[in-house]
Amino acid sequence: MDKKEIIKVSVDWMDRNFCASLSDNVPGAIVITAKNIIELKREVEETLKFHVEGMLADGDEVPQWLAEGNYEFDYDYLSTAALIKACEPYASLAALSRATGINQRQLSHYANGIRHPRPEQRKRIVEGMHKIGRELLSVD
Repeated sequence: MDKKEIIKVSVDWMDRNFCASLSDNVPGAIVITAKNIIELKREVEETLKFHVEGMLADGDEVPQWLAEGNYEFDYDYLSTAALIKACEPYASLAALSRATGINQRQLSHYANGIRHPRPEQRKRIVEGMHKIGRELLSVD
C-alpha cells in the first residue's frame, strides 16, 4: 500500500471552542470549530470529505491521494490551552498535576488561557501526559 499523505491539523482553543484549520496540501480554506476534541476530530473528517466531494462535483483539480482518501491526520496543538483541553476526556487536571508536579490551579490557568507557560513548563505538561499514557498502557 502507498504511503499515506499527512494532513496537518492546526488546533487551538478560542474562548469556549476548539478551532482547527488544515494544512496547505489541502486545496481551499477549511476551518472547523467544535465544543470538544472528539467532536472536532469527527468534524475534521466529515468536513474534509464534504469539501473533496464538492470540489470533484465542481470539476476542480483534486490531488489523487486526497480524492482516494489516502491520508491521515496529524493534530498539532498550537497553544497549551488546546493541548490540555484536548486531554480532558482522558486525564483530569488533578491527574496531570500529579504527573507533572505543576499545581492544579496553575494548570487551570493554562487550560483557560489566563496564563501561558514557558517552553519548559509546556514540555513538562507534554511529558506528564505521556507518563499518564504509559501508565494506562501498562495495565493488564
